[in-house]
Amino acid sequence: MIKSYAAIKKGGPLKEYLFEAKPLNPKEVRIQVHTCGICHSDLSAIDNDWGKSNYPMVAGHEVIGEIIEIGKEVSLHVIGDKVGLGWHSGYCNRCEYCDKGDHNFCSKTNKTVYSQFGGFAEQVSADEVSVIPLPKGLNASDAGPLLCGGITVFTPIVEFNINHNHKVGVIGIGGLGHLAVKFYKALGCQVTAFTSSKDKNQPIFDMGADQIISSTDKNEIQKHISSFDFIISTVNVKLDWNLYLSIIKPRGRLHFVGAVLEKIDASVFSLMGGRRSISGSPVGSPKNIKKDAILLDLGKNTLTKEAIEFAHIHDIEIYRTDVTSAFEGFIYESIKMNEILHQCYGKKDLGYCCIVGGGYFGSNGDIVVDNVAHPSKVFGVAAGDGTMKKELSTEDREKLSKLKMGNA
Repeated sequence: MIKSYAAIKKGGPLKEYLFEAKPLNPKEVRIQVHTCGICHSDLSAIDNDWGKSNYPMVAGHEVIGEIIEIGKEVSLHVIGDKVGLGWHSGYCNRCEYCDKGDHNFCSKTNKTVYSQFGGFAEQVSADEVSVIPLPKGLNASDAGPLLCGGITVFTPIVEFNINHNHKVGVIGIGGLGHLAVKFYKALGCQVTAFTSSKDKNQPIFDMGADQIISSTDKNEIQKHISSFDFIISTVNVKLDWNLYLSIIKPRGRLHFVGAVLEKIDASVFSLMGGRRSISGSPVGSPKNIKKDAILLDLGKNTLTKEAIEFAHIHDIEIYRTDVTSAFEGFIYESIKMNEILHQCYGKKDLGYCCIVGGGYFGSNGDIVVDNVAHPSKVFGVAAGDGTMKKELSTEDREKLSKLKMGNA
């Protein structure tokens, strides 16, 4: 039996759930999960925001692990490979898009969360094409978010040839946004962060942002008319999109990677006046994750490597969102929390944690909480062997309990 964490009903807390492993198809592999990131889409799946969820719901689609079993026709991987698995767990591998390497456009994709039990489990299976080999030397515990959030904000770089000559704006500095700031800064772009959280300024500057503008201050935004070549929106809330179009240069683009459920209200004249464009994209294809990411090698647009290696080569540090903020309405307060925990333990980034019975289901350094879906207590830091190596003091717990939760 495979141990997992599942929402038994819509919006319910995650509880331990056991299920039997299904036999592998000829082209599938089975992965022993070492770590799994937490994404806003996991919360959407647990809450059935998109009307696609089945229960029990085992979410999780930023999987890092090791292949422990392969189907009889698998040729891309061998047992023991260190790999990652993102949003898609399979494709038809026969349509025109799969043939071109654009697997994410396939109309018959399998989703790691919706088509099967996901990565909040000890094991997960997937089609061999969707499984990404990890570059040697990469810190695997940091790589999970790159398979979803990372490739999501990285794909536009490939699609629209974003380079160091472009002035880029990033709306929303959360899970997607903080990676966007780091990626686009690593390209050499001038990067402006749009955020509604005033207390994030210093961490955002530390990420590399050149400028910070309030995402809700109309007067401040209007000071930057026709200033940006490319603005990427990572938020899931409705903003004044015509206002943002006004600060984009002619031939510029407003690109959506955040899943805004409300209709996008935009005047056609905002587009026609400067031949501006609106576009959107979800995650990328295995091709984009592995091959087609353009890196800057010592400032030159010459090196083609894996998308994950971009973060590895440019030392892009992942602020891993802990479960306390992630499932408490998926509020992006992990940066602030990490600052407090950094003061307590001298460790800047902490991963995800779960408490199971009397032990701690997590890797060395993971934060330990009482309840994954609706945590009310943070106990300390797991040792990775079922015990806890660090405990939070009463004062530290009080600091964490007083954190002001805010969006974007």
